[in-house]
Amino acid sequence: MLAEKTTPASLHEAYVHCRRIALGHYENFPVVSWFLPSELRDPMYALYAYCRGVDDLGDEAEGDSAALLDEWETELRWAFDGAARDIRFVALADTIRRFDLPVDPFERLIEANRRDQRQTRYETFDELLDYCNYSANPVGRLVLRIFGYADEERAVLSDATCTALQLTNFWQDVARDCAIGRIYLPREDMAQFGVTEGDIAGGGGTPAFRKLIRFQVNRTREYFRRGAPLINCVGGKLRVDLRLFTLGGLAVLDEIKARRYDVLSERPTVSKSRKVWLGLRALLPTRVGA
Repeated sequence: MLAEKTTPASLHEAYVHCRRIALGHYENFPVVSWFLPSELRDPMYALYAYCRGVDDLGDEAEGDSAALLDEWETELRWAFDGAARDIRFVALADTIRRFDLPVDPFERLIEANRRDQRQTRYETFDELLDYCNYSANPVGRLVLRIFGYADEERAVLSDATCTALQLTNFWQDVARDCAIGRIYLPREDMAQFGVTEGDIAGGGGTPAFRKLIRFQVNRTREYFRRGAPLINCVGGKLRVDLRLFTLGGLAVLDEIKARRYDVLSERPTVSKSRKVWLGLRALLPTRVGA
């Protein structure tokens, strides 16, 4: 049973609840930044609370994750029908109505977590990209719609950036994921570089493993390059936020490189001081390179 069925709740209470969720979780960079227009913060809090809830049911919930995800999908359907019960979905239902959001991206996020329950290895990079079409890209498309952009051209550019961010997270968290039984490094690439699952579990950061991560980092930079034109295809504060997320993702890749591609002995992170510097840099109308 989902834990937050505290409704009936007022819409204000629901958005406040989502805000607490958004501000109470660690992220590389805040999902709702100080650059975001105040009128869009509540909808973004609601979107984040939905995404966080899906992830928690897939990774951290006690009990039958598959059944919990089924129940979450039922709550989603009720939200689209105007009958939300869970306090998070009360806020989400209002956001869906105000911005005419489609159901497909929300369903894809649920499916991504279902895949995590049944699939812990990926044979090819194309398989991993398909996973990104469910785990990350729907979020970017929903954010664009909240900002008033519903065209496919911008959505495709957003997909590239979101895929890059998801891949960056995979390479940043190789050790964490391995500890819970998941390896997102494609088996075809592991074989090409002569890396075994034992090498990853051992945490030694062998020369072959470092070469594999360097290959993935360079490949990921290409997706950041593909998505970068989106920054100049949107207006106002969304442009600043997109620049911040791109710079932030590239900063994580830079940290991985600085550690000579050893992501096993310690998780690469961006320092607080560099985050502040990147936030200031995001305000400048300069080209974002990869």
